[in-house]
Amino acid sequence: MEEGEKRLEQEDCNEDTLGSGILTLTNRRLAFDKTQARMMDFSKHFGDTVIDVALDDVIKVWKEGRLMKKVCFTAKTKEGEKTYKFGVMNTKSWLKKIEAALEDFKN
Repeated sequence: MEEGEKRLEQEDCNEDTLGSGILTLTNRRLAFDKTQARMMDFSKHFGDTVIDVALDDVIKVWKEGRLMKKVCFTAKTKEGEKTYKFGVMNTKSWLKKIEAALEDFKN
């Protein structure tokens, strides 16, 4: 993390296309780090950061699903607009925290 950057929320989750990893919300960005777990010794290893989106690049945030609830966001990337969908424990809380972080970042 950069100087002055604060972690607001972090959770082990699953993204629809990228698989399992850790979603992190800071006061400046949203990031997703891939993880690899081993059942034999219950270890988990961090992989590459596959999503690193500045909050000013986030276009839209919402939640969806009835049984499998997900928090989703669309962001501007080098390849154009991309949508990511994360299966987190408390989608309502994540949605509120992301919206609050976006509002604070703009101000």
